Amino acid sequence: MRPWNFAAGPSTLPLEVLQQAAAEMADWQGSGMSVMEMSHRGRHYTRIRDEAEADLRTLLAVPDDFEVLFMQGGGSAQNAIVPLNLIGRAGLGRADYVLTGHWARKSWNEARRYGDIAVAATAEDAARIDGRDYDPWCWLPPTAQWRVRPDAAYLHVCANETIGGVELAELPDLAALGAPDVPLAVDMSSDILSRTIDFSRVGLVYGGAQKNAGPAGVTLAFVRKDLLGHALPVCPSVFDYANVASAQSMFNTPPTYALYIAGLVFKWLLRQGGVAAMDAASDRKASALYGYLDGSAFYRNRVHPACRSRMNVPFVLGDDGLNAVFLTESEAAGLLSLKGHKSVGGMRASIYNAMPIEGVLALIDFLRDFERRHG
Repeated sequence: MRPWNFAAGPSTLPLEVLQQAAAEMADWQGSGMSVMEMSHRGRHYTRIRDEAEADLRTLLAVPDDFEVLFMQGGGSAQNAIVPLNLIGRAGLGRADYVLTGHWARKSWNEARRYGDIAVAATAEDAARIDGRDYDPWCWLPPTAQWRVRPDAAYLHVCANETIGGVELAELPDLAALGAPDVPLAVDMSSDILSRTIDFSRVGLVYGGAQKNAGPAGVTLAFVRKDLLGHALPVCPSVFDYANVASAQSMFNTPPTYALYIAGLVFKWLLRQGGVAAMDAASDRKASALYGYLDGSAFYRNRVHPACRSRMNVPFVLGDDGLNAVFLTESEAAGLLSLKGHKSVGGMRASIYNAMPIEGVLALIDFLRDFERRHG
């Protein structure tokens, strides 16, 4: 049996997908070519791309007034691409950001190059909630407290923070915040395809595929069509959403092999029952792992329970001096990539769609045994 890979990204992929890719490596379905060798404008690859888009639209019930784009550069490139495309809408020149952690703050810092960027809400300070103290980035400011400018070109949020382990469980209704005309731009790099998306509440959703939708190299973007055509003059043509949309994601050579693997992941998800099945599975996995951590006197999760991520579960040991031993023993037990991000330390288990409940239960068994021997 393969080890269980809890890496935060690039992350584990379904074994079926890896096996199919291996079988098709030298000859894709009798074409005589590897996907890596195909012309991106040839009939074989056109089929791969078209099926990937159709399957992705089915999985997320993407409405017809949204373009589905396959781009490059990951979520980090989108930190610049989003303002370059949206901040000039109607000459507004301003946008608002909610700071929920490392990745939201990185998005905000990049956007500040392009216009008047305000902070609508932030969790960068410690907070006392319900009689308990929470560290910065371990809680989320209540949506009702967000301050969104009604003339902002867009509001940006990060739906899931892989480092801090916080997740925005529900996308906000900006009309209720007095900003009905402000499009919501959402970074869903690490929880895309694990939950449904209410497209009536968003103008743009994007995410690198390498955490929950495929390998590194391809970036997914869902853009409402009325938001196309507003790019700043300095926006590189290859990053102009309108150009990418009109060329069906082939304005330049796309990341062909990465998109092929992502397409296999989409088909695997459909066979599993789609996003609804992944949503239910995420609940089961997260509930099991958090339930054990909460019941332990040896491990601790620092995130406020109301905003805990179902994708990334950070935790610390009762004795930091045991961290190296924990990582050595967990790897020997077939539990890989549990080291937490360097900025927060501790451990982190990423339990994306491709991680089955059996992997989570194996981790819990190890946690219990380690605590028995070292606690």
